Amino acid sequence: MRVKIEYGIDLGTTNSSIARMEGGVPVIKKSDTLKDTLPSSVHFTRKQDVLVGDQAVAAMKNDNTRALKKFEKSESNTFMEFKRTMGTTHTYASSHMNKSFTSEELSAEVLKKLKSFIQDENIASIVITVPAKFLNPQNEATMKAAKLAGFNQVHLLQEPVAAATAYGLSSKIKDGYLLVFDFGGGTFDAALLKSDEGILSIKDTEGDNWLGGKNIDEAIVDQIIIKYLRENYSIDNILDDPEKREILRNAVKPFAEEAKIQLSFKDSHNMLSNLGDLPFEDENGIEPEIDINIGLMEMENAVAPIFQKAIEITKDLLSRNHLKGSDLAALILVGGPTYSPILRRMLKEQIADKVDTSVDPMTVVAKGAALFASTISISEDEQAKTRDKTKLQLELKYESTSVESEEMINIRLLREKTTGSVPEKIYVDLVRKPEGFATGKKLISAKATLIDVLLESNCPNEFEIISYDDKGNKMECQPNTLTILQGIGGVDSMQVLPYHIGIVKYFQAEERDLFYPVKGLEKNKAIKSGITGVADNLHTRQDIRPGVKADMIRIPIYQGEYNALGTNPDLNYHITDVIISGELLPKMLPIGSPVNIRIKIDSSSLMTFIAEFPTIEHEEELKIEIQQAEAPSQDTLYSKIKEAKSISKKTNRADLNTKLDELELEIENIGASADGRLRLMDGYRKVLLDLDKAEKETEWPKAEKELKDSFFVLEDLIGKIKQNSDDGNLKMEVIESHIEEYRKKIELIIKEKNTREAKELKIEIDQMDYELRNLVSGNAMDAHFLKYINDSFSSYHWKNPAKARQLINQGMQMVVNGNTQGLRPVLIELVGLMPDDEKPHDTLE
Repeated sequence: MRVKIEYGIDLGTTNSSIARMEGGVPVIKKSDTLKDTLPSSVHFTRKQDVLVGDQAVAAMKNDNTRALKKFEKSESNTFMEFKRTMGTTHTYASSHMNKSFTSEELSAEVLKKLKSFIQDENIASIVITVPAKFLNPQNEATMKAAKLAGFNQVHLLQEPVAAATAYGLSSKIKDGYLLVFDFGGGTFDAALLKSDEGILSIKDTEGDNWLGGKNIDEAIVDQIIIKYLRENYSIDNILDDPEKREILRNAVKPFAEEAKIQLSFKDSHNMLSNLGDLPFEDENGIEPEIDINIGLMEMENAVAPIFQKAIEITKDLLSRNHLKGSDLAALILVGGPTYSPILRRMLKEQIADKVDTSVDPMTVVAKGAALFASTISISEDEQAKTRDKTKLQLELKYESTSVESEEMINIRLLREKTTGSVPEKIYVDLVRKPEGFATGKKLISAKATLIDVLLESNCPNEFEIISYDDKGNKMECQPNTLTILQGIGGVDSMQVLPYHIGIVKYFQAEERDLFYPVKGLEKNKAIKSGITGVADNLHTRQDIRPGVKADMIRIPIYQGEYNALGTNPDLNYHITDVIISGELLPKMLPIGSPVNIRIKIDSSSLMTFIAEFPTIEHEEELKIEIQQAEAPSQDTLYSKIKEAKSISKKTNRADLNTKLDELELEIENIGASADGRLRLMDGYRKVLLDLDKAEKETEWPKAEKELKDSFFVLEDLIGKIKQNSDDGNLKMEVIESHIEEYRKKIELIIKEKNTREAKELKIEIDQMDYELRNLVSGNAMDAHFLKYINDSFSSYHWKNPAKARQLINQGMQMVVNGNTQGLRPVLIELVGLMPDDEKPHDTLE
């Protein structure tokens, strides 16, 4: 009986694999064709059989060749690369099965096939890897796929964490920065880690969910194969027809894949088609053939721009963490494309020469997942299903990873879970495999017994648990082994949030709703067993009547990139809208009532939402239902890019115009597929984020001047207060401390040219200026403010006009009576009745 999960799956875009801990070592379980990896491809036959892996790839090749004969796209029953549409509404229609399949249903078939490679036991608990930059909808879809495949206990693990676990265990590098460069079949992740005496922690991650080996295949197809066919055959009519061009591209893709693999290990490759591989005639009646001798130079011309995108992402990751490539102790390569000598040379030239090739890029993720799985306990429910109560049942508690030379095992005898006669005295001996250390017999009981074990360095330490009765007879026990990974620590805290989790908040400086990370759920926060984020003192914008479904609070939840704070919410990834209607509330919730929210995230990044309403002493807990993304239409993409171009012209950013032009051209090339349109939408969103930043940079000169002016005015005011001896009732040491703090903040803001923070600090400085003038003038500023609101009453869209008028009349009477000290509460209540976008910047508190 296993007490730890010990199985890990690398569920890849193009290839997948499964590993199991055996003898304390992660072992890749071979496929039915005796390969380390299984193609992530599914085919449905006419008899409605399901083929997964190499057979499905062969079927896909036959389908594409048949389509080429008449250039008619037949209904396909073979599917691959569906990982790219995980968490979306896109489905794949199968005529043989008379139904459409979601990406998670197809992924479930791959998982079932991987599970079938394990012949000696059934698996119900698993660790499955996902790209670090997967969004919550994609993570939830992966969880669903695992459940469909029959896994009851599922843990998701970020791929760079898995790779780092496998690398860190055996690595001699125990101190310094490491960088995982994970270029997979469909996604790219870069993860910056710090090793401190063997304890690993992730400092930052970046990546691209639409960059991978598939892009390399497409580049080889378009720039080498199609170019060759165009130059040697008359196929312009085919290439001018988007559907025919796509059929041709699909048919020649296997040649590109083979070239990519061969040129990872050789200097040249002869790409040669066989008779019948291209069963069509060109415009002159000639059946084309492929006969291309490709060298590394030709390959580099085609694929270097793809690799360069990943390198630029890596450079940005290092730069924002104030590091250079020379600061890295090792650059760890993960993913099949990293075998390429072109990429390895580019990395050495542009990032660091310490490129570490000590781990197998194709299997390191699955092995790391199995190692990680060996640190996670199987749930009690799952253990109960395989428990053999005729054997002595033991409870073990220990650290699964360690950087120490010895550890302590907590063992307890579970008499109540063991059937039959159990001797009064039971002894156990923990023997390290291979033999070399044994604890000797230790008496155990229903109370915890602590046993020290010695560990061998930088490797998994497997111990056999041998139990005896008081006469020295061996007795079978469960569990009978345990494993401790020596040489690595911090594994349980290596999973981090790849994005900010945030909400919409009104920014006074910008006078609009913008993205705001929830406190505690910022990017790169360690998830561990789960974390909670808090957003307090939000306020309702309308009355919520109890029992009324139409009255509702809508709280949009987003995931945002590294620089997402203060950006347009639409430029971030919308996860879902949390809706709390009057049906859920026991009492009337007036407009402006405070709302405190908490968002809980578990170890697999799945979320729960809790809203607290202090006014009515009520709390509501909701499971966050993640919304699936929908691929935009080609027309929508053209329209959005056209709009972005008009904005881009105002910023004088030629590089952004170029990116938009490239995206527009790509619509024709890859816009026919759902994953192509999703990829383009993601690229469009990233350009808009850059545009947003560029627009703010154009605002910088004005923001800088206004910030300096406000500060100088405040300094001048304080000087006059001192000169006129009006500071008797003021705590000048506190005020001067604030002034010094403002001065330091201004220096930093100017250095970074941070427009948003400049605007926010200006508001804070203006607020202090207002308060000081109000104090030394006997509340004349408050009285003036009230008069201004009274004169402008009709220009406001009051939430409650009658209440606002009542408050103004009350305040005006106080002024007449000379009771200006009581004006502040009236003004605060008045401002609370204004819409957020009409509140003055110096909102009173």
